[in-house]
Amino acid sequence: MAVIKPRSARNMCKKQRKPSSPINASLQALTAAALALPGLMPASANAAEEEASFQYGHYQEGRRDLAGVNSRFNPIEVDTIQGSGKIKLSDRIKFAFDYIQDTWSGATPVATAPLSFGGNREGGIIAGATPFLQNNTVYFDRQLNPLKRDPSTGQFTKDTQLVHTLSTASPETRKQGNFKLGYEWDEAALDVGGGISTERDYESRFGSLAGRLDFNQKRTSLNLGLSYTNSDTDAILDHDATPYIYDTAAGLRAYNSTSTNSQIELEGGNKVLTGNRQDWATTLGLTQVLNKNALIETGVGYTRSTGYLANPYKAVETAFINPGQTGDVLSGLSIGLLEKRPDERDQLTANMRYVQYIEGLDAAVHFDYRFFHDDWGINAHTFEADWSQPLGNGWTVTPRIRYYSQDAADFYTPYLVSQQAYSRPAVDANGNRILLNANAPNTGLEYVYDAGSGNYVDQNGGRIPESQFNPIPKTAYFDPKKLPAHYSSDQRLSGYGALSGGITVSKQFTKGVSLEAGAEYYTHAGSLKLDGGGEGAYADFDFYMVNAALKVDLSALSLSGGEHAHHHHGHHGGHAPAGVMFDHMLSKSGDFMVGYRYMYGTQAGTMLHGSSEISDPTIVSNGCEGNPCFLAPSGMNMHMHMLDLMYAPTDWLNLMLMPQFVAMDMTMRRLDGAPAPSTETQRELITHHTLHQSETGGVGDTGLYAMFKLFDRPNHHLHATLGLSAPTGDVGIRLRDTHRIEAGFIHYGMQLGSGTWDFKPSLTYTGQMDKWSWGAQLSGTKRLEDKNDSGFAFGDIFQSTAWGSYSLLNWLSASVRGVYTIQGSIRGQYNGVFNPLGPMDSPSSHGGRYWDVGFGLNAVVPSGSLAGNRLGVEWLQPVHDDVNGYQLPRDGALSATWSYAF
Repeated sequence: MAVIKPRSARNMCKKQRKPSSPINASLQALTAAALALPGLMPASANAAEEEASFQYGHYQEGRRDLAGVNSRFNPIEVDTIQGSGKIKLSDRIKFAFDYIQDTWSGATPVATAPLSFGGNREGGIIAGATPFLQNNTVYFDRQLNPLKRDPSTGQFTKDTQLVHTLSTASPETRKQGNFKLGYEWDEAALDVGGGISTERDYESRFGSLAGRLDFNQKRTSLNLGLSYTNSDTDAILDHDATPYIYDTAAGLRAYNSTSTNSQIELEGGNKVLTGNRQDWATTLGLTQVLNKNALIETGVGYTRSTGYLANPYKAVETAFINPGQTGDVLSGLSIGLLEKRPDERDQLTANMRYVQYIEGLDAAVHFDYRFFHDDWGINAHTFEADWSQPLGNGWTVTPRIRYYSQDAADFYTPYLVSQQAYSRPAVDANGNRILLNANAPNTGLEYVYDAGSGNYVDQNGGRIPESQFNPIPKTAYFDPKKLPAHYSSDQRLSGYGALSGGITVSKQFTKGVSLEAGAEYYTHAGSLKLDGGGEGAYADFDFYMVNAALKVDLSALSLSGGEHAHHHHGHHGGHAPAGVMFDHMLSKSGDFMVGYRYMYGTQAGTMLHGSSEISDPTIVSNGCEGNPCFLAPSGMNMHMHMLDLMYAPTDWLNLMLMPQFVAMDMTMRRLDGAPAPSTETQRELITHHTLHQSETGGVGDTGLYAMFKLFDRPNHHLHATLGLSAPTGDVGIRLRDTHRIEAGFIHYGMQLGSGTWDFKPSLTYTGQMDKWSWGAQLSGTKRLEDKNDSGFAFGDIFQSTAWGSYSLLNWLSASVRGVYTIQGSIRGQYNGVFNPLGPMDSPSSHGGRYWDVGFGLNAVVPSGSLAGNRLGVEWLQPVHDDVNGYQLPRDGALSATWSYAF
C-alpha cells in the first residue's frame, strides 16, 4: 500500500505573505482544495504550519474467484496506523516527521495455472487455493491449448479456464519512520528528508532533497526533487511451496539452490532469497495560480531502478512438453518457476491537476490526470476527480472517483509452456540427484527418500537399497536458455482497469481540532482496461478501505487560548509519571484534551517457575499440564499506541475515549531434553516455530471511561474512574497452515485483546506542595464474561501504585514510583484447533504477582506557539516476578506520552 502526496500544490496555495496581493482572498479555499490527497483521506482544509495528526486505516480484500471452490483461506487484510507531526523550530526552520505501522495477513496469489492442470487441491477438490504447484501429468492439443481429461471415458476436451494458486501467511508487521527538515526564504524553500522502512523480509532506506522557487508575486512556483532509495530483500521462501518451485538462476529446486550463482541460500534451516535494489528518482513541477479561483499544477518525473526487482513470493506455472510426441494430445508435467524480471527499469510520469474554487457553493473541485510509462512495456492512465463541499458548522464532505488503466508488461504471462524435455531424476531428501548404479539400471522412475521410514522408495512405495545409488553432482533438470529471458504471472503486471469511489467526511472544531472519516471501494477487472484485452475474469477482485483521523493544528490552539488551556490542564501541579493513566481531570466545563500514549514491553531471559529460574528438563516434564513440552519462548516484545481523547461536559465529570493499536512478536527455542515429536503435526509445527518469528498486530480493545471529581482542594485532589473496555481487539488469530497442516490458534498472549467486556475502575489521589508533587492510585480489571468467542478469558487484574515528583526546572520534573500488580491465570481454553507445544500455550502459565520501580521525566512547553504541550517518559524496571506456572521474565517497559488541553 502506498500513498502518493502532491509535492507543490500546498506550497503554492498557502496564504500569501503580502496582504496587498489581489488573489489573497480566495487562496484559503484553494488551499483546502489543493491539499486533498489522491488517496483516501484529504489533508486538513487549512495548511497548518504546526500540526499533530493520528490516523487509522483498514484495508480488506474480497474473496477470489476459484472456479466455484470456496477456499478456507481468508483474503488479505491490513491494519495501519500513522502518527505525524510538524513543528516550527524557528520562523524559517520547520521539522516534520511520520511514523507508519501496518500489519497484514491473509492469502494472496502466487501463481496462475489452467484449471485442467488439477495440481492445486484442497480436501481432494481442485481449488487453486494451496501452494502446491506441481503436477506430474498435464495435457495440451497441438495448438498448446490446455486439455481436460474425463477420468471415466478418457476423452479430452479443451479447457482454457485459469485459476489462481493462493498462499497464505501469518500476520507480519512493517514499520516506517521518516523526517523532513526545511528552511524557507522569502521566495524559496529547501527540504532535506530521509527515513527507513523495515519488515521481516525487507528493509528500505531512503533520502530526499527538494527545493521550491516562487516568482511572479508568488503566483508561480517551480519545484524540483531528488530522492534515492536502497532496499534489501531477505525473504524466507514458503516452505510449503519451495519443494515445487525452481530457481532457474541455478537450474535447481529453490529449496536446494545453494550454489554461488543463485540468490537463494540456506540460513539457519530456512531457504532465504536475498537481493538488493537501488532507485534514483527526480521530479520537476510547476504550479500556476490562474486567477483568484483557479490554479493548475503540472509535473514530470523519472525513476531509474536497478538490482533485484522481482517478487520473491511470485512463481510462474510452467508446463514442459517433450517435442518428440506424436498424435493430437501432448502430455507433459508442470512445475513452478520463480518469476524472473529484468534487473533494470526506467519509469516516466507526467501529471496535471486543475483546481477550481466555486464561489456560489463555497466548494472546490479537483481534476487530475497522470500518465505512466516504463521500458517494461507498461503504459498507464489515471483519471481522478473530487468535490470538496463545506456544509457549515465545520462540516465538509468530499466525494471522489478514480479510474485507472494499464497495459501488460512485455514479459507478463499467466503461465508458460516450454517444448523441451524435462529430466526427472531421482532425488534424495536434500534435493541431490541420485542415479542407479550399473547393477540396477535406471528404469526412468523417480525415487525419493522417505523420511518416515528412512528408506529410498520408488513411486509405489517399494524400498530401494541405498547401496544401489551413486550421488552425482547437481545438474539442471531442464535448459533455462530455452525459456524466455523474463517472465512473471504477477497480476499487477497484467493489463487491467480499476474503478474506485469514496467519500470523506470531516468536522472542524474550534481551537484547531478536526476529525475525519472516510471509505473507498475499489474494483479491479481486466474488462475495465481502456482498449480491451485485459486479463481474464479469473483475476478480478475488489477491496474496500476505511480511515479515521484526528488532526490538531497546534498553531491554531496557541492562538485560541493556549495559555488558558495550559493553566487548566496543569493546575494540579506536576502530572503523574507517563505510565499512569487517569491521573488528572479537566476542571472546567467545555475543556478538551487530546493525547497520544506509547507503551513498549519486552520479555527475555531464563524461564521462571514462581520466582525461581527453572531448567529446561523441568519445563519439559511439568510445564505443559501433563503433556511434554517441546518449546519455550526466547523473547517477546509488545508495542501499544493509544489515543487519549478527553472532554469535560461539567466541572465534576470527564468523559474519555481511548482507542488503541497493538503489535507483538515472539521468538521460540527448542527445549533441551525435549522428547522427539510423536506426530507429524508436532514435528512440522516445532520446525516452523523455531525457524520463524510469530507476529500479530492491529486494533486492540477500546476504552470508554467516566471520571468523577470526589474531593478538590488547592493541594489535594481525589477522583474516581469507572470504565468499560470494549472487545474490539481480535482474539481469533491463527497461525498460517504449515506443510498442509492446520496450525490453529496462535499463542494466548499474542491475541490483540481480551475478547470480553471488562470493567475497569480506579481511584486516584494527587497532592502538591511547592516543587513537590505526589500521588497514589488503585485500579483493577474485572472480566465481565466467563469466556470470549475463542473459548477463554484472561485473568482479573489488581494494581496499586504510588509516586513522588520534584520540579527540577519550571518546565521539567523527575519522578520515582513503585508498582505492585496481581493478575489471575487464564480461565477456559481455545475452542477450536490448537496445537500446544510449550508453557506459553498453557492457560495456567499466565498472570502472577509483579513488583516494579519506575523512573520518569515530565516536561511542559511554558511559552511560545507550542505552549501547553506536555511530554512524558518513564522506564519501568522489574524488581521481582512471582509468576503463575512457567513464564519468561520481564525485562522492562517504556511509556511515552504527549497531551494538550484546551
